[in-house]
Amino acid sequence: QVRLVESGGGLVQSGGSLRLSCAASGFTFSSYAMSWYRQAPGKERELVAVISSTGGATNYVEAVKGRFTISRDNAKNTTYLQMNSLKRTETAVYYCRGKDYWGRGTQVTVST
Repeated sequence: QVRLVESGGGLVQSGGSLRLSCAASGFTFSSYAMSWYRQAPGKERELVAVISSTGGATNYVEAVKGRFTISRDNAKNTTYLQMNSLKRTETAVYYCRGKDYWGRGTQVTVST
């Protein structure tokens, strides 16, 4: 049974940082690319960042380049999203995706 469990969300002030984690189980984690998405209220879910199975390649939506960093630890079956200089407009539920499965998401709220 595939499980993706996000954690690390919360309330942070504008300009602050958060580190999200996604713990995976039920599949061979090291064989799959992993990605982070977000969905703000009233908006469609959007891709934020993706990392290759080995971690050797990453890609980001333009809006977060230079501020967010996606990484993974294949020994721990976990992927991370380090988010710096957060903006109020980045308030959203952040989802982890892997092997075409989704986690339930973690809420990130950025206050002014």
